[in-house]
Amino acid sequence: MDLAALEQYFISLGEARFRANQIFTWIYRKEVSSFYEMSDIPKELRFRLDDLAEVSIPRVLKQRLSKDGTRKFLLEMKDKKRVETVIIPQSRDKNTQYSLCISTQVGCPIGCSFCATGLSGFQRNLQAYEMAGQVLGSRRELAKKLKSNGEQLITNIVYMGMGEPMLNYDEVLKSIYILNDHKGINIGQRHITISTAGEVKGIDRLAQEDLQVTLAISLHACNNELRDRLIPLNRKYPLEMLIESVANYIKNTNRRVTFEYIMLDEVNISREDAAAMVKLIKPLLANVNLIPYNEVSGLDFKKPSPAKIEQFYNWLADKGLNVTLRDERGSDIEAACGQLSAKRER
Repeated sequence: MDLAALEQYFISLGEARFRANQIFTWIYRKEVSSFYEMSDIPKELRFRLDDLAEVSIPRVLKQRLSKDGTRKFLLEMKDKKRVETVIIPQSRDKNTQYSLCISTQVGCPIGCSFCATGLSGFQRNLQAYEMAGQVLGSRRELAKKLKSNGEQLITNIVYMGMGEPMLNYDEVLKSIYILNDHKGINIGQRHITISTAGEVKGIDRLAQEDLQVTLAISLHACNNELRDRLIPLNRKYPLEMLIESVANYIKNTNRRVTFEYIMLDEVNISREDAAAMVKLIKPLLANVNLIPYNEVSGLDFKKPSPAKIEQFYNWLADKGLNVTLRDERGSDIEAACGQLSAKRER
């Protein structure tokens, strides 16, 4: 529950409103999931809450640590469904802060041809509390491993894990408001990114929200024929519709959009692909984030050579595109972009 819902809950129990603030702090600041540990709550109320309610933080079943400091957690929900979430250090510094890549669905219905998550199929949407729970569970586990106060460890949230966030729009937004609450987890909206494969209805809805989150678009091809093959959602929302929606989002929010582009060897990194991207994106208030492909067992796509990656980057930069090359993390533990699949981590 967010704080307002928690207040109403305690009023319905005949309890004082301020109890909500206490419980909210215990859950979202101190990551406590047992009412018995909430020492400033009367014992009688703690027993009553234990009968009536629960604090549901997903269980960390497995953890893998990359040589670059990235951590991947396999998390289990109440119904035994599993998702992966990834903690990424923001620098090589010992006292660095972290970004958390969270999942919004169990599996994914989009079925992008290069992505491991789509291979596992789609099972269900996650609820807002399960998304907030990924943050709480990951932060608690990270603090334990680093022997540190977890409160300030995770400063950025990216909805880029398993699933298509825009197909679970209402729960994603609900979770953002919980994560953003200054009395709780307190992640600033400008430190939250929502990624989509191009679900236009969700982009249009987000354009109407009074939010300062970052919108990231998984592009990966700049012509419909190739994008249809890579991202089946493109058949429903072709590039013309997607770009119109993004332009409308920028106009309504005055916020810069990021286009994510996975570089696939011999597929989407020709000079013609670069020229098509410049034509498509240069008129927009947008960045391009280039991502060298992270190879997935069972899929035929390959990562380009460093020389090809540099050449493609230069073609875009020389034409004045605002382009960056992502420093990819966690590929050695299958935690990088496109590699998440809870099935393989059982």
